[in-house]
Amino acid sequence: MLYASAAFSSTLVEAAYSNGYSNSYNIPKLLLNPIDSCWRRSPSWASNRRALADCAVGFGKSAVGGKYGSIYVVTNPSDDPENPRPGTLRHAVIQSKPLWITFARDMVIVLRNELIMNSYKTIDGRGVKVEIAYGPCITIQHVSHIIIHGISIHDCKPGKSGRVRSSPTHIGSRKGSDGDAIAVFDSSHIWIDHCFFSRCQDGLIDVLHASTAVTISNNYFTQHDKVMLLGHNDNNVKDRNMRVTIAFNHFGPGLIERMPRVRRGYAHVANNRYEKWQMYAIGGSAEPTIFSEGNYFVAPDDPTKKQVTKRIESGSDWRRWKWRTSKDVFNNGAYFVPSGYGTVTPLYGRAEWFSVSHGSLVPSLTSSAGPLRCYYGKIC
Repeated sequence: MLYASAAFSSTLVEAAYSNGYSNSYNIPKLLLNPIDSCWRRSPSWASNRRALADCAVGFGKSAVGGKYGSIYVVTNPSDDPENPRPGTLRHAVIQSKPLWITFARDMVIVLRNELIMNSYKTIDGRGVKVEIAYGPCITIQHVSHIIIHGISIHDCKPGKSGRVRSSPTHIGSRKGSDGDAIAVFDSSHIWIDHCFFSRCQDGLIDVLHASTAVTISNNYFTQHDKVMLLGHNDNNVKDRNMRVTIAFNHFGPGLIERMPRVRRGYAHVANNRYEKWQMYAIGGSAEPTIFSEGNYFVAPDDPTKKQVTKRIESGSDWRRWKWRTSKDVFNNGAYFVPSGYGTVTPLYGRAEWFSVSHGSLVPSLTSSAGPLRCYYGKIC
């Protein structure tokens, strides 16, 4: 179920409910996608939180987060970028050991500078309403094995030049973040699931500088321009190794472009719902490979914006780029322009593979996108 702070438009929240978001405890089996069916049926989810780490699919499947660490409970929403207090989110994420991070109560965290993540961390917002908003947001840089689940991240602002602690023993000088909700630099084994994203200064999710083994799933995106960027720039050849799975997300009202925009690497875009983008839905440059499989596209009413795809040419012939569609559903005149030759099937390992449904089932598969209302002792 999507939730929002008082700053969110009541119209947006009401629309989310009318689109099928529900806190009902009776979840029909056919409505659950493969990730949710892995854990949501257990009423003991709260006493076995780490089981979530076994539920990812796609390229980020092996992200373990803090599965092998202890539980760290955030009790204080305050923030000190240089010397974080115990009990705060920043103090938790900079620790050198694996941690599964939860929250003692509902809270809005306004960060004073970008939140630098250390490896082997899970941020788990289930059971409470947690927002990171109105300040700089999350940077995942030079690390691995990160899971972020069940958080609302919105209205993010650029970071400031200054000192930010990244571990118990290291403080670095930062030049200032761009204002992304989540920026992933040179990192691997990342899973972002069941979060809410909206209205940030720059992008909502950026995956850059040869980051790979990433899954972005079950999230609700709304009211934003440049939604998701995969690949730093056209000249960054290291991004050829990037592998990203984008699955079961709801790209809702008020989005303009980049759902995603891909450079160089490979994106498997599967079983997502798209509602009336204002420019385009899926784009790219510098010869990326994009496999659109089982998505549900609803084009805008503007007759000039019906095309799902947009190619930004940079000296190469886009007709050779491998962009394919399979099992997609196109509504209100939407259409996809394919290109290239040869297979685009994702080369998943056995554990990463998942069954992609026909696009006609996507409204059900994505009906719980965004943070869930989970109650202790009941199925989520």
